[in-house]
Amino acid sequence: MAAVRVRHAYDGGPAVLDDVSLEIAEGRATALLGRNGCGKTTLLRVLTGGLRPAGGEVRLDGRPVAYGRRGLTALRTAVQLVLQDPDDQLFSASVAQDVSFGPLNLGLPEAEVRARVAGALAALDIAGLRDRPTHQLSYGQRKRVAIAGAVAMRPRVLVLDEPTAGLDPAGVESLLVTLGGLRGAGTTVVMATHDVDLAYRWADDAAIFDGPLLRTGPARELLADDDLLTRARLRPSWACTAGRLLRAHGLLPDGPFPATPEELRAAVPSPGG
Repeated sequence: MAAVRVRHAYDGGPAVLDDVSLEIAEGRATALLGRNGCGKTTLLRVLTGGLRPAGGEVRLDGRPVAYGRRGLTALRTAVQLVLQDPDDQLFSASVAQDVSFGPLNLGLPEAEVRARVAGALAALDIAGLRDRPTHQLSYGQRKRVAIAGAVAMRPRVLVLDEPTAGLDPAGVESLLVTLGGLRGAGTTVVMATHDVDLAYRWADDAAIFDGPLLRTGPARELLADDDLLTRARLRPSWACTAGRLLRAHGLLPDGPFPATPEELRAAVPSPGG
């Protein structure tokens, strides 16, 4: 899918998005980064049909999205958004009821709904929470339930707004394993985040708001550009900073900088090796 020369403003104010284009490659992981207020969340809402752009268009399978009931249903079936705060999405009494809401609205048979709910809960490793009241869940559990509700729709594209915000390190790692499983099953994943290190090791592609413009490219190329990150008010990646120091001392070969400790150990020659 793609956003093509999209423009959007709120209540007659200045443009939040101004001539922004973004191509999302099927089957890949895309990280969207930028300072607060740069338009990340607005762009995600435009891509998923929550907002109709004032100009430009969103395309799905190469065709412009239609904003009638049929067109929006087709878009929201194919593309699902998970909001940053799970409490903005969860409203049913129990986990199973909440996850089943979307499939039920599609008018699916009861057996199909049950299968989708079971599959989504298993994918997020929360099957044991099926009958728990949503208000009794921890923050991390509520995040997983919100994602499960989107996964139950079996979207081709899953869009997440700051999914790691508020999670502890173990929660972040668990979420990344889950997203890896979804990608392995063929889901395209788009994530808005402030975490450059996370994006550097997770994403295939990156899109960075540099002022009003969107710079796009391979993640490990774009996120190694410290000048671009500084202009976008983002902190450079530790991986790239450490990689430059090691390379300056002849300890790291040319190529993309290692993104994880495991990659670093593999890339740096052992003493006497």
